[in-house]
Amino acid sequence: MAKKFEFMFKAPGPQPNGMQAVSDGLWFLDQRTNQIFKVSFDDGSVLLTLETESDRGSGITDTGSELWAASTYSREILKINKNDGTTIASYPTPGAEKTGAHGLEWVDGKLWMAVPPSQTIYQIEPSDYSIIHTIPAPGNRPHGLAWDDGYLWCVESNHRTIYKLNPKTGEAVDKIEVPQPYPEPHGLTIRKGVLWYCDAGTAQIFTIT
Repeated sequence: MAKKFEFMFKAPGPQPNGMQAVSDGLWFLDQRTNQIFKVSFDDGSVLLTLETESDRGSGITDTGSELWAASTYSREILKINKNDGTTIASYPTPGAEKTGAHGLEWVDGKLWMAVPPSQTIYQIEPSDYSIIHTIPAPGNRPHGLAWDDGYLWCVESNHRTIYKLNPKTGEAVDKIEVPQPYPEPHGLTIRKGVLWYCDAGTAQIFTIT
């Protein structure tokens, strides 16, 4: 089936590399400014800006009560107050080397994260930060994650492809290739069955229907 790519707006920061859709807006984590923005789905207008302690972060997710962010270059996962941006707690990133995690996704009380250095996607129990489960990433540069009715979409930026994975095995059951001239995918989220992705190079936001 043909996919429709639609430009929506530009992100408020210069280098969006993490995104998460919630009911009242779209969260972004900017890798250059280390700010978190919440914007309107309609036109990208900024609803909230938070300063964070992230170091060139690349992933964000919302539990409902707080945010989790991947502080990629400090190789930490930060639990963040969603009202003022302060760090509640920080944890080491599994599989990190020179850099850490990119995409994050909160699913049924568990935290999923894509870690490029180990080419692995981890499922974490947040209460004690233990690793519950791992699956292989679809390549060596996994980025954004999005949960879709029992499946996990994962951006593989080097392939310019978004893979739909079986979260138990890591098997790719479907994929969406992002052709030129559309920008390279980095952050990813899903809203009402439509995938949204951001490009850290151009700060453009696209949907895929």
